[in-house]
Amino acid sequence: MVAKSQLNPPRWLSDEDLYFWDQGSLIKSYERLGGHLQSDGAWFAVWAPHADSVHVIGDFNHWDPQAHPMQPTGSGCWECFVADASKGQRYKYHIQRGMYTADKCDPYAVQMEPPHSHGSSIEGLSAILNPLSYQWKDQKWMEKRDGPALLHQPVSIYEIHLGSWKHKEYGTSYSYRDIAPLLAEHVKDLGFTHVEFLPVAEHAFYGSWGYQVIGYYAPSYRYGTPEDLMFLIDTLHQHEIGVIIDWVPAHFATDPQGLVFFDGSTLYEYDDPKMRTHPDWGTYIFDYGKPGVRNFLVSNALFWLDQYHIDGLRVDAVASMLYRDYSRDDWTPNMFGERENLEAIDVIKQTNEAVYSHFPGAFTIAEESTAFPGVSAPTYDQGLGFMFKWNMGWMNDVLAYMSEDPVHRKYHHHLLTFSFLYAFSEHYILPLSHDEVVHGKGSLWDRMPGDEWQKAANYRLLLGHLFGHPGKKMLFMGNEFAQTHEWTHDHPLHWDLLNSPNHSGIFRLVQDCNTLYRESPALWDDGPHSWRWIGEHVEDSILIYQRGHDSEAILFCLNLTPVPRHNFRLGVPSEGWWVERINSDSSIYGGSNVGNMGRIQPMPVPSHGLPYSIVAVLPPLSFLALKMDS
Repeated sequence: MVAKSQLNPPRWLSDEDLYFWDQGSLIKSYERLGGHLQSDGAWFAVWAPHADSVHVIGDFNHWDPQAHPMQPTGSGCWECFVADASKGQRYKYHIQRGMYTADKCDPYAVQMEPPHSHGSSIEGLSAILNPLSYQWKDQKWMEKRDGPALLHQPVSIYEIHLGSWKHKEYGTSYSYRDIAPLLAEHVKDLGFTHVEFLPVAEHAFYGSWGYQVIGYYAPSYRYGTPEDLMFLIDTLHQHEIGVIIDWVPAHFATDPQGLVFFDGSTLYEYDDPKMRTHPDWGTYIFDYGKPGVRNFLVSNALFWLDQYHIDGLRVDAVASMLYRDYSRDDWTPNMFGERENLEAIDVIKQTNEAVYSHFPGAFTIAEESTAFPGVSAPTYDQGLGFMFKWNMGWMNDVLAYMSEDPVHRKYHHHLLTFSFLYAFSEHYILPLSHDEVVHGKGSLWDRMPGDEWQKAANYRLLLGHLFGHPGKKMLFMGNEFAQTHEWTHDHPLHWDLLNSPNHSGIFRLVQDCNTLYRESPALWDDGPHSWRWIGEHVEDSILIYQRGHDSEAILFCLNLTPVPRHNFRLGVPSEGWWVERINSDSSIYGGSNVGNMGRIQPMPVPSHGLPYSIVAVLPPLSFLALKMDS
């Protein structure tokens, strides 16, 4: 018997939709593909160009693989209307190609059920029909946010893995709703401007931290519903905290119910076996040359900005997208015989252009570790179009330097200064991220040399250089109080460390550094004119530089040995008292309280090429942030 919904059905996908689909420019394809509830049922549309037949199966037809056949529309898409389908019902696509049959989750599903959910006759993840209805209360935030303006504003990011920040009880993570007020209060108290979530999109393997995505349009079921995630973002916005999510267009999970071999062919992944699998992660790589893949990815970026009010996308593993030989010995060159992945570069540019066109208040960040030119330059200026790029070189060099025993640091001084040679070549973010506290690297605390006091002092020095060096700021959760153990996704942070003076002092220092940063326009502009080299003393491992000019200027004085330097003369740009805005050796941070009684008066004695100078005490293993008294 033919289903009622198939008698002279109207069309869902228009000729215009299909035209733009073929061009790879249906950039809001989430509005057309997937399951869409209507007043009397639901439309379903899916891209499966190599399938012989596609059926919708789900709660509405008792998972009968013959009940609701989909009709081909052209351009490789299929559509079907199911009468009386309703919100909350689960569904999949039953796909057949020759002898191949598979039940696949909807690539455009906005919600997925937990795997092996009770009551479902279908194993694995199923999509859930959901119209995504939520009453937002963040209008003030959305109206005032301005992504491009962030180039000249403070950006200080708190990176978090939702499942391991805190636990309600052993082994039980907080939900999106439960964590919302706690996280907002914590981030506000510390003074960060933004939160960055490790990927929130659905992933079957929890140990991937969200980086092996199976459901690109669905937030993880582990912490609640899509509306619960909206509540979390809404709460952060109402506390004037921006929200960034990690977005993963470089590769996707190999779970059989997902994108892999979707219609019985290598549809989303490369046909070329040399290029199909990511050698580092065992995942599949998107074939960026296919229009349907371009539609899927560009649309997905816009979806999170549109439906979830996300402020920024941090794009993961950009380097692996840019180069066809990334981490490979055997690879296929591009049409010119070269290593650049031209199709991936086009998708990156198209995504960034679409983001800034449709959501001018938003921004994008590249996690990119090579010297590829123009990552944060506009596409009209031959760039990739990101707003910011992670400064991986600074991160690697400064951590290598700080891990050295102070007696040896003079031999590695270049690691501390080399970043100033390229600090202005891109719009950088300085990341002390989750990648630096996993996979046997230990915690940042572990990498600091010396006894407990010296570890804490070195850690405070690291924070001082983070906030003084040109570039926006980022700390992974736990770094705000110097977590002593390597991060693991299975366990919460060691919050009891805040009972220790060393760790509570570091927490206080992060608060004060963020306060200084947010109050000081001299630290917002990361261009070359906002920075001045004052001097370095390699033998003594001392580094001094200035941020900003005139009355806004701030001097950062780093003494990277445990030897206090008395009567140290350094040049200053103007007369007037200079105030110790931050002294990391202060007892309030757990230090030894060596300093300059809070302020220093200059004298008209030239030094370091400047007309005035001060004679200061540089405390051991410390930084001073000196600001002219206004």
